[in-house]
Amino acid sequence: MKLDFASFGTPEMLIMTAAGLALMFFGYRIKKVAFFIIWFILGYNLMVFLMPTLNNMVPDMATNNLYQILLPIAGGLLLALLGFSIEKLCVGGICFALVMLITVQYFGAEIQTLAIGGIIGIIAAGAAVMLMKPATIIATSLAGAYALTIAILALVPDISKETYYFIILGGATAVGSLFQFLTTKRVS
Repeated sequence: MKLDFASFGTPEMLIMTAAGLALMFFGYRIKKVAFFIIWFILGYNLMVFLMPTLNNMVPDMATNNLYQILLPIAGGLLLALLGFSIEKLCVGGICFALVMLITVQYFGAEIQTLAIGGIIGIIAAGAAVMLMKPATIIATSLAGAYALTIAILALVPDISKETYYFIILGGATAVGSLFQFLTTKRVS
C-alpha cells in the first residue's frame, strides 16, 4: 500500500510547500522549529497512512468527517512535541522515519521491503547522531525536499511520479543542503 497524497487539498499542499521550503533552506538555523515541522509532517503522514486501518477497526470513525481531519493533525502534533524536545533522538529519528516514509511510499509496505528500509534507516540514524551538524542540515534538507516533492507531484498531476519522484527529491535535497552548508559555515 502506497501513501496517496492526491487526496490532500490544495491548501494542505501549499502549507506543505511552504514548510518544505523553510526546512530545505533554513533547517539548521531554525533547528527547533524545523524539528517541530519535520515531526509534524511525519506524524501527519503516518496517521494518513493508518487511517484506512483505523476506519476499518472503528466504522463510526470512517463516517465522521471531523475524525478524518483531526486524527492526522493530532498524530502530527504528538510527534512534533516529541521532536521539539529531544535533539539527538530527533535527528536519528528523522533520518529513520524519512527512510521508512520513502520506502513505504515508493516501494510499498511488504514486510521484506520494510525490513530493508528499516536496516537502511538504522544505519542512517546512527550516522546522523555521530555527525550532528551535517546530519541536521542534510536531514532538514531531505525532509523539506520530501514535503516539496509530494506537494509538486500532487499540485501538478501531469508529472510522472515514477519518473520524477527521485529526481525532484534528490535535486531539491542537494540544493537545500548546499545552500545550508554555505550559509551556516560560522554557525554552530
